[in-house]
Amino acid sequence: MKKQLLAASLLFSAMTSFGAGYELNLQGLRQLAMGGTGAAWPWDASTIYYNPGGLARLKGIQAYAAVDFIMPRVAYGNYNGQTGISRQQTFTPFNFYVGGPLQENSRFALGLGIYTAAGIGLDWNDHDNWSGRYLVESINLNATFIQPTISYRVNDLISVGAGFIYATGSFDLTNALPVGKDDTSGQAHLHGTANGVGFNLGVQLKPSDRLQIGLTYRSQVNMNLSGGTATFTVPTSLSTSFPNTTFETRLPLPQVATIGIGIRPIDNLTLQFDLNYTGWNSYDSLKINFATQTSALQNMHAPRHYKNTLTPRLGGCYKISKVVSVMAGAAYDPTPVPNGYVSPDLPDADRIILSCGVTVKPLPRFTVIAAFEGTLGMKRNGSYDYGQFSGTYQTQAATPGIGVYYNF
Repeated sequence: MKKQLLAASLLFSAMTSFGAGYELNLQGLRQLAMGGTGAAWPWDASTIYYNPGGLARLKGIQAYAAVDFIMPRVAYGNYNGQTGISRQQTFTPFNFYVGGPLQENSRFALGLGIYTAAGIGLDWNDHDNWSGRYLVESINLNATFIQPTISYRVNDLISVGAGFIYATGSFDLTNALPVGKDDTSGQAHLHGTANGVGFNLGVQLKPSDRLQIGLTYRSQVNMNLSGGTATFTVPTSLSTSFPNTTFETRLPLPQVATIGIGIRPIDNLTLQFDLNYTGWNSYDSLKINFATQTSALQNMHAPRHYKNTLTPRLGGCYKISKVVSVMAGAAYDPTPVPNGYVSPDLPDADRIILSCGVTVKPLPRFTVIAAFEGTLGMKRNGSYDYGQFSGTYQTQAATPGIGVYYNF
């Protein structure tokens, strides 16, 4: 029974990580620098993600490209004196957008966005002595969205937009299996790819040049995974109990509704506020079906019971000159993971986010953006009841980014 529980928990750990801890809000550098706000004000072509309705507000076709460098660290400890710390790693989510009005003064705009919607990883130091090695040794996940978009400016007050989303993702996970005399001679390696579809809708309102409002809705995307591979390295005597096999499952990436307000109290200053409502409660359980089953490897139906969250975000941009602008922002991002489901694959906790950035326009049509986001997770004492594992976690991440865009 112990082997069955541990083998099943490997996949459970991998799949749940595709959710809360790995969703990114890094799809635009200017927005990142302003605390992740971006629903109200269409600054650049990244509005394809933040509010498709804003695309028709751009002045001409624009091409945008950016990359971020996420550097996360996680520390662990428990009452027995066991500790762990993750290795230093750097992950590079990217964003590419191109689009805008079809011609000068056109009400229609078209665009395409290709961006990393979810993706990060974790590798615990000293696998042999890491107390959580039977749940996770290392994990890497990503999900890329491809979003063709259309936008229409109804009049000076209202513009609307919609985008179709095709999602593709992958993950890799390694875990130890306690199948030898010293409980260290086995290992599992999981790999899989998943695909899904969804949509992104937006309405952008411009009551005046000093006030703009955004309403957006990104649908839930069900990532369907089939043909994932589970490879087990175990003593020959146990090879029939842990056969290399395939599996299938479905993972929901949650819906997100946002309301945003942008105001310009003076000519050079813009302030923004966004409120994100994320429907994590769609992730109430996980079902995994193996192509080959044994007494030690069975299909699984595990509870998760995530909760919906409200994330407030605040940011501002100050234009120093025609060439240089500076930005800053903050956000409070509550965790959807209730106690009892806090696992070491990515121990999610409430997060405080602080950010800043600068734009430089060396040429009339060319702009360079640099941004930085610092994320501090609250220290959390949590348990993972399914894997009978608990402890105190502290997470943090530093994320610089750089990008450019060009107005044609």
